[in-house]
Amino acid sequence: MAPNEILALAMFASFIVLVFTGFPVAWILGGLAVLFTAIAVVIDVDCGVPIGMDWAYTSLTVDRTWNVMENWVMVALPMFILMGLLLDRSGIANQLMLSFARLFGRLRGGLAVTVAIIGLLLAASTGIIGASVVLLALLGLPVMLDNGYDKSLAAGTVCAVGTLGILIPPSIMLVLMADRMSMSVGDLFLGAVFPGALLGILYILYILIYAWLRPSVAPAAEVEPFNFEAVVQLFLAILPPAFLILAVLGSIFFGIATPTEAAGVGAAGAMLLATVKRRLSFAVMRDVLRETTRTTAFIFAVLIGATAFSLVLRGLGGDELIERVLLNLPFGPNGILICILAATFLLGFFLDWIELTLIILPLVSPVVVNLGFDPVWFTVLFAVCLQTSFLTPPVGFAIFYLKGVAPPEIDVMTIYRGVTPFIILQILGLIIIFKWQALVTWLPAQAYG
Repeated sequence: MAPNEILALAMFASFIVLVFTGFPVAWILGGLAVLFTAIAVVIDVDCGVPIGMDWAYTSLTVDRTWNVMENWVMVALPMFILMGLLLDRSGIANQLMLSFARLFGRLRGGLAVTVAIIGLLLAASTGIIGASVVLLALLGLPVMLDNGYDKSLAAGTVCAVGTLGILIPPSIMLVLMADRMSMSVGDLFLGAVFPGALLGILYILYILIYAWLRPSVAPAAEVEPFNFEAVVQLFLAILPPAFLILAVLGSIFFGIATPTEAAGVGAAGAMLLATVKRRLSFAVMRDVLRETTRTTAFIFAVLIGATAFSLVLRGLGGDELIERVLLNLPFGPNGILICILAATFLLGFFLDWIELTLIILPLVSPVVVNLGFDPVWFTVLFAVCLQTSFLTPPVGFAIFYLKGVAPPEIDVMTIYRGVTPFIILQILGLIIIFKWQALVTWLPAQAYG
């Protein structure tokens, strides 16, 4: 193995180890880029040992970092974050919970189905995991527990449905992926619509079948009868998120706006809805802007560090090493792709989706493209794998979000038991998407030919 490849492996291994120290990831990525560049310089220049470093990549680091900050597509990130936080504060989800509970509450598992449907609507109009999980936990968890639902089922439903926001557009993860893969955000948004809906349907079917087989875990609730007045209230509850979804995704689908422009439309629409609901005060807007700034700064800091890390890693030949290892596996193209997805799933137990998106995706994507796979289809498959990482211990952030607001009787082991069936369902959904590629490619083909 060449000296540069040894350094590349040491650099990647150092990143994996240092992640567990709890030190900010952005500093780990940027610091390792600087450290291993210095090591390469010392070995190559001072020690006179040819390291095989491609110095063109290191000289590109500053330019590429500046280009990241100037990227027009990335403007969509703070807009979508602002939109999600405003929708969270508008009270729309509470009205949805009351209206859907009257519709499905008399069914076994009906309250869990209600939480799943509200989660789908929130996912398609916010795209923020933390906000969705916390909101669903505060609204749905007490109601399910008061009606005798099994604690594991209730906790698992909230966690799993809350993670759909990272996959169903508008998704900040898909925006980052589009930037890393140099592809259209609109293609990814449209390609993720059916896979996200598929996972939601699998969740609902599981809840209904499980409640039918074991009535004690999800009994029917005592709710007000569903009459004409309830129909009107349900329509009025669905109208605001439907308006926001149409404003964002509809403007992209019909070619009225670019994804970046649609993000601004969504933020303005969420602000309008919060104003109409009389939930937009100076204090609320101040808190929303502060949280938007913090979240955006965190993502961009990691993005800058990851850009430097990936360029130095490529300069050391890390991308070529990974490509050579994958292509030399004793499998066909499908086998190699399955190995990549399996490794991504396992890495999701330990790494956050941001690190996996910014570090792993750019390294494996050239291999997938060289094997002849559709990049949009592969990226959506990768996104489904990353969605699972929110539910898998020890770095399952949805679990931590839920534990922070759940009642004391919901401990971590209860949540782990609850999310396990939904992890299996996500793997099943991944297999379905793998077998039927049209679930991803059909909608972008209809929109863009």
